[in-house]
Amino acid sequence: MNMTQNRIRGVVAVSGWVAFAATLLPGGSPLRWLPVLLFVCLGPGLALLHPQRQGLRPGARLEAFALAAPISLSLASLAATFLFLVEGFSVTAFLVPLAAFSTAVAFLPGLPLPAATRGAVEPEGAGSFRFRKRGPGGGR
Repeated sequence: MNMTQNRIRGVVAVSGWVAFAATLLPGGSPLRWLPVLLFVCLGPGLALLHPQRQGLRPGARLEAFALAAPISLSLASLAATFLFLVEGFSVTAFLVPLAAFSTAVAFLPGLPLPAATRGAVEPEGAGSFRFRKRGPGGGR
């Protein structure tokens, strides 16, 4: 694993705690809501998808980023729904479990991505793409 992947894992692991710390700032400030919004929308999903052992090819990077938001928002919706059902919703009760989840998952291998495993299209030169051969018969 290279240093860039370790840095990304560290940033993803700490992002939830930065968002939680930002809630201590005065209400209405962009420095308060922007980190929280970015974390809730992308943090848990990036923690689940991005830490790949071999790194990500260009097609898989786009796939990981595109899937991070729906996964993050799904986890946030589940957490918020549970907290509302038990009548225990607060910003702290919402952010701390998501931050702890992201921290724990950031140090595990990422979930396998289809574009990372089936040979994503990679640019060969400026503006041209070459498809990889699939093997005998060209089957998937």
